[in-house]
Amino acid sequence: MLASAVLVFGTAAPGVAEPKPTEKQLKKELSDLRQKVNRLIADYNAKRVALAKAREEEKAARDRLARAQADYQAASDAVRQMAGLRYQTESAMALPDMNTAALNYQLKEEQAARLAHFDRVRDARQQAADAAKTLTAQLKAQAEAVAVQRKDAEDLIDEIKDKLDALIPIAPGKLPGGSWAPELPSGADNITPRMRFMRTEVENHFSLRFPVGCYRAENSGEHPLGRACDFMMSSGGAMPSPEMKALGDSLADWAIKNGPKLGVMYVIWQQRIYNLGRPGWRLMSDRGGITANHYDHVHISMY
Repeated sequence: MLASAVLVFGTAAPGVAEPKPTEKQLKKELSDLRQKVNRLIADYNAKRVALAKAREEEKAARDRLARAQADYQAASDAVRQMAGLRYQTESAMALPDMNTAALNYQLKEEQAARLAHFDRVRDARQQAADAAKTLTAQLKAQAEAVAVQRKDAEDLIDEIKDKLDALIPIAPGKLPGGSWAPELPSGADNITPRMRFMRTEVENHFSLRFPVGCYRAENSGEHPLGRACDFMMSSGGAMPSPEMKALGDSLADWAIKNGPKLGVMYVIWQQRIYNLGRPGWRLMSDRGGITANHYDHVHISMY
């Protein structure tokens, strides 16, 4: 199903690894997948709209069935009452001075009318029941189709995410054993090449609205070493909006996920620290303010 969206780059010879796709190939795959997922999402959304309409139609059919059932019950009661009245009348026909012919004719006419009405109500009830049954079956099938469509879209979105991750290159200075070589700060921004590389990757992947602060002349920490940047989620000193808080969450998660390729040492966000050498968020002590507690910026330190 979705496997058809994955491009195959040829069959590797025995004992030889398949060549790693180039950035150009990955971007071409991503472009194709994005077009496919857009069509899939549009189709999924159309099915959702149709399903909502089907739910309304099915509910209306069940309401009609309930009314038809009530009408049927009332008609049944009326026919039974008429049968009882006819029985009582026939018992009284032997009484003298009674216009039995006229009364009998009237009762027959009314009984015929009630029986005809009963037949119509019974047929209407059956039609309503059949319609409700059909719509319920259609609703079930549509709901299942929407669920399948959603799963297909989610799978394709996950595939796109994986390919986006594959596009993230390895930062400079990574050693064969997985450790990172120290780097000297350089350039007018006074940060290391690896920190600069990371900052560029963040700017390529996220729409940042506020300035990024990196080098600061301090007595401790990574900022004076040129190995840390603060990615602001507000103008500074103010709590970020819900939208920017969500952006900060995404950025922190992205930095942690891709940290092994980029050379991330730790991430601080919302008074918590995540050290990639000891995975897991840990609460930090209160430093006395929004900025000091990293509520308004994501701090990323590099090796």
